[in-house]
Amino acid sequence: MSQQQGTKSNPVGKIKTRNAIYPILIGLAVVGWMFYKDFDPQVFSSISFSWRTLFWVLAAFLCMFGRDLGYIIRIRIFSNGQLSWAQAFRIIMLWEFTSAITPSAVGGTSVAIIYIHKEGISVGRSSAMVMLTSFFDELYFVILLPLMILTVGQAQLFDLSEVTDSLLTMSLMTIALIGYFLKLFWVLILSYGLFINPRGLKWGLLRIFKLKPLRRWYRAVNNVGTDIILSSRELKTKKSGFWVKSFLATLLSWSSRYLVANALILAFFGYADQLLLFARQLVMWIMMLVMPTPGGSGFAEYIFTHFLGDMMPVAPELQVAAGTLVALAWRLITYYPYLIIGAVIFPRWLNTHFSRRAFKKKV
Repeated sequence: MSQQQGTKSNPVGKIKTRNAIYPILIGLAVVGWMFYKDFDPQVFSSISFSWRTLFWVLAAFLCMFGRDLGYIIRIRIFSNGQLSWAQAFRIIMLWEFTSAITPSAVGGTSVAIIYIHKEGISVGRSSAMVMLTSFFDELYFVILLPLMILTVGQAQLFDLSEVTDSLLTMSLMTIALIGYFLKLFWVLILSYGLFINPRGLKWGLLRIFKLKPLRRWYRAVNNVGTDIILSSRELKTKKSGFWVKSFLATLLSWSSRYLVANALILAFFGYADQLLLFARQLVMWIMMLVMPTPGGSGFAEYIFTHFLGDMMPVAPELQVAAGTLVALAWRLITYYPYLIIGAVIFPRWLNTHFSRRAFKKKV
């Protein structure tokens, strides 16, 4: 059995490392267009390079370490310690790589079960771990966004009149609300299936997807329903400490992700409203849920500039230019490294688990 044959019917086999070039090209094209259209070299006069700059740039990298550390800790918790630190690191890097080269609405979840299973976890438990990951990630957004709105206020969160027009502001609000309610709906569905009635949820979903317009997704929904049932059985044995530690790890990973931008703005331009900046990033990531480009490329850079531009403590006429500059640095730290790391790890992992030698070992 060759590697090609072993991966032909496997969703992992459809992932190509060369696809990493597309989000890079899209992102750089959008940034280049924004530099050409709106960049003002005078923005560099607002940057004072000093030891403070170096400190906050290093803090931005440390936040990215915190993001990955939170994910690694959480997946080890989900495995009850069965996964080693090295295995957990490998899974997270592969997962992030897949997310980076697929549309934001798809992400790496569809193949994450295979990544976990190939590290020695049973299929049922792998499904449960992926379901738990999705549950905690969406729960973070569902809880944090209302808290941020209550803390900073809706007007502050969406008032972009200084850098863009009201029509775009309304459009961004609409996208954010759609994304939020999609997440809320998914959390409610998962909660019902995982904790109340998994078989009833599967039955209901299959009834819905028997309808002719939805029939093409029937088999996929059947698999999801089975995963929910398996996950529900796994979760019945968990104690309160498991849920607390898992949510704290989620809090660490997602909050660290957002604090990268806070650190970069502090590095280049000094103090900004840190809580409002954090809250706007929460909304921005919800918007990225519905974007069709790989890893949100293009849209992420554009929305960062125009949604966070007025947070830059510079003259109003320089805010878009400052936002473009920080957006590029932000993507260089938070996105492109995963494309590089994944492109190195993925071919070796694929050869190890789907090569002829690996197949013979299993036989």
